Amino acid sequence: MTQLAKNHNQHLTSGHVLARNIVWNLLGSAAPMLVAIFCMPMLIRGLGTDRFGVLTLTWAVIGYASLFDLGLGRALTQLVASKLGAGEEHEIPTLVWTSLLLMVLLGLLGAGLIFALSPWLVHSALHVPRALQSETLYSFYLLGLSIPFVISTAGLRGLLEARQHFGMINALRVPMGVFTFAGPLLVLPFSRNLFPVVAVLVFGRVVAWAAHLILCFRAVPALRQQIAWTRAAVGPLLRFGGWMTVSNVVGPLMVTFDRFLIGALLSVAAVAYYATPYEVVTKFWLIPGALMGVMFPAFSTSFVQDRSRTALLYRRSVKYLLLVLFPMVLLVVVLAQDGLRLWLGAEFAQHSARVLQWLAVGVFINSLAFIPIAVIQGVGKPDLTAKLHMIELPVYLIALWSLTKAHGIEGAAIAWTGRVAADALVLFAMAKRFLQVDDSPFRTQTTLLVAIAFVTLALATLPQGLLLKGIFLLVTILGFILIAWFLVLSPEERSLAQEFL
Repeated sequence: MTQLAKNHNQHLTSGHVLARNIVWNLLGSAAPMLVAIFCMPMLIRGLGTDRFGVLTLTWAVIGYASLFDLGLGRALTQLVASKLGAGEEHEIPTLVWTSLLLMVLLGLLGAGLIFALSPWLVHSALHVPRALQSETLYSFYLLGLSIPFVISTAGLRGLLEARQHFGMINALRVPMGVFTFAGPLLVLPFSRNLFPVVAVLVFGRVVAWAAHLILCFRAVPALRQQIAWTRAAVGPLLRFGGWMTVSNVVGPLMVTFDRFLIGALLSVAAVAYYATPYEVVTKFWLIPGALMGVMFPAFSTSFVQDRSRTALLYRRSVKYLLLVLFPMVLLVVVLAQDGLRLWLGAEFAQHSARVLQWLAVGVFINSLAFIPIAVIQGVGKPDLTAKLHMIELPVYLIALWSLTKAHGIEGAAIAWTGRVAADALVLFAMAKRFLQVDDSPFRTQTTLLVAIAFVTLALATLPQGLLLKGIFLLVTILGFILIAWFLVLSPEERSLAQEFL
């Protein structure tokens, strides 16, 4: 790698660019959620419960269609970012086209699978009412046609992510997300049939694919010259993507299995008491998710340029995420009982308050672990996170079964939090091994901050009554702000923060 190439791509990991892109990611993720809150009641009234149920399945298929890409979208982001860091931009067009052609092939296989399974799903597995079976079947067929576009869009987005074009990405993500919920509303004045509703969604995905392609042509003009294929790129793409797929399958299994076990060992009501606080507190993942999306290609680019830069980005990411999330988690822990009582009633609060507190601490720990995951996968070692998840799975399932049987849904929350804590410790140790820099001051400061955070969260469960809780929150958060601003953040970091306040 030449010094010229190194200097040429340093802008991809600059603090201002990364901070701006994180804000873009947060806005791009939050906006569709807000639209969904307003659109879903109207869709339920307009379509009816049964048709809306089928529509939610359609959304799920579109959302999980990325599994058909076998992790190639993420692999493309990592490999392109590494090429940018190494100054090997001339290799990017061939790499991109090879990845896209593989993804189109996988998309066609996914479409064929949906076509083959649709009759069984509609007539047997899903218990679709007989009156809706015909329109549901044809809707699923139409949905299958969209899979190649959905999957290859992930590859195109991966290229833009590698080049840190998150403004472009979210300029498309917001209208795409809004259209996912608002698009079906456009059909309701003319028809309640599912087929035109799904047709509108598929049309939106095709338009989104075309828009992503146009932006990629602008970002990398060499893509327009020819469609190229290289066998040498197939192996790295499939190896990286394959391990990512393992994580994408095993990870969600550990996230969702707890409620099925609770239903089997306890009751359906217990599932509700557990799943509701879980769904609330895991919305915090929006923040580390936005951060990881930006930092993943930044780690890949900087790692081949300057590992000390990677280490700096890593330290800052952990520090900023801890500072942002701690006050939010503290509020949840302190006000868990009162918030649930106000929202869902006294009975729900009685059963779920402790669960919410345990899960809030678990989400806090797990959110911090997003950063070492981004480092490990960003430097091209997704096999390590996949193997870790495979080792964790049986241990976690045994602990989950034992603690749920002994302590009910609170035991399930303890098991989940314990798993993510052990997971985080291993991930941080792995990341440290790759960075190979002296980070003793950072490690000491972070360890002290985390220790203080956990002691504070433990104390937060003690105050009783709104007055005492309010005083505790006021004193704690005020002290936290002063410590963070004057002792934790450097002068450079304070200047950067002021630009975004």
